[in-house]
Amino acid sequence: MDTKCLHIKQGGERLSREEEAGLRQAAEIIRGGGLVAFPTETVYGLGGDALNPESSRKIYAAKGRPSDNPLIIHICRFEDIRKIVRQLPEAAVKIAEAFWPGPLTMILPKALIVPRETTGGLDTVAVRFPSHPVAQKLIAYSGGYIAAPSANLSGKPSPTSAKYVIEDMDGRIDMIIDDGEVGIGLESTILDLASDMPRILRPGYITQEMLDKLLGKVDIDVTIVEPDSGQAPRAPGMKYRHYAPKGRLIIVEGPAERVIPYINGHAAENQRAGEKTGVIGTAEVLEQYHADVVKCIGSRKDEETIARNLFSVLREFDDENVTSIYSESFPAQGLGQAIMNRLLKAAGHRIVKL
Repeated sequence: MDTKCLHIKQGGERLSREEEAGLRQAAEIIRGGGLVAFPTETVYGLGGDALNPESSRKIYAAKGRPSDNPLIIHICRFEDIRKIVRQLPEAAVKIAEAFWPGPLTMILPKALIVPRETTGGLDTVAVRFPSHPVAQKLIAYSGGYIAAPSANLSGKPSPTSAKYVIEDMDGRIDMIIDDGEVGIGLESTILDLASDMPRILRPGYITQEMLDKLLGKVDIDVTIVEPDSGQAPRAPGMKYRHYAPKGRLIIVEGPAERVIPYINGHAAENQRAGEKTGVIGTAEVLEQYHADVVKCIGSRKDEETIARNLFSVLREFDDENVTSIYSESFPAQGLGQAIMNRLLKAAGHRIVKL
């Protein structure tokens, strides 16, 4: 398959005539059952017609994604949600008023119009209203409903720039819309509203604290904070390996005065054994690390920089053929909860506590 690439400038706020024509062509591809990768404020998505079961099957095939891992339907107008859900509780309206458009996905009972291929066979549907202007226009031009997981091969770090979409999807899909780097860098928060109490199934930029403040109390799936709890994940996608770099990743938790010498000591051992070793460190202590490749993930004074850089740093280690990676740990509160969720998954829950 010949994958076309459409380049967008200036974040899609003001499209040129050529860019507008390209976006309409992308929408035609989606309406015709094809696949288009596009930017959102979180990560790049791999989009197809959410109401066409064949499109959803193509998404699973392009990603190598298990077919019981539901896709998120992206909309561009709040009122469009009423067509694809069977019930719309007051809590959903309240959440939408507070956080949509934005990086939050709600799970609700699905309407009959939504194919089970899109929902992974479930009777619920995941819905999001992204804030990215290119995503909104593409959704509108495509008919209002785009199913889109992240635009990467299953198991790899989600793409935060078109470079990595091209690496994974060139020749597999019809078109890639390149709008540079995304803003947030972590996928949306997923909130289950189809059970008795609102429950976070995936932490993200919209934090548990924000949702607690709005709704009074929000539960969080125990498998997010306690991976060895023994309980089965509530969403099928939670049981699969995600975000993993090619190299073996280990998280090291503890005070900096113990973490830094531990990482440096193991990096030296790995180097003597012929391994290429990488370190994920924060700006405050980066100069104290000694390894083949040392990368700054951001500053502890600004967790948003850490979230934005996480997936790109993991991809860069792959680019440089790093075989062993050590990472600092982060407090699992606020945005740190989402950061640690992704890091733990990327590491296969390998963590050393000092």
